Amino acid sequence: MLRVPDYRNELAMITSKLTSKAQTTIPQPVRAALHLEEGDELLYEIVDQRVIVTKVPRGGVVDDPFGTFDEWRSEADRKAYGSL
Repeated sequence: MLRVPDYRNELAMITSKLTSKAQTTIPQPVRAALHLEEGDELLYEIVDQRVIVTKVPRGGVVDDPFGTFDEWRSEADRKAYGSL
């Protein structure tokens, strides 16, 4: 019988690889711990040399860290960068 480790009650170190397109698969134990489902949004918080990943509550509002920068909100900027 294959035993799957239970990561819920211990400090777990789980790795994944980055593709050439800067994509990665979120490992199943992480998806389970965060109760992730298709379409969920993730919040990435960079603290020193670590990244904290948190599930954004559905319908939740996350502060826009660039919301106060009005100098990049012109029509020209929307045309130039709107599809990014």
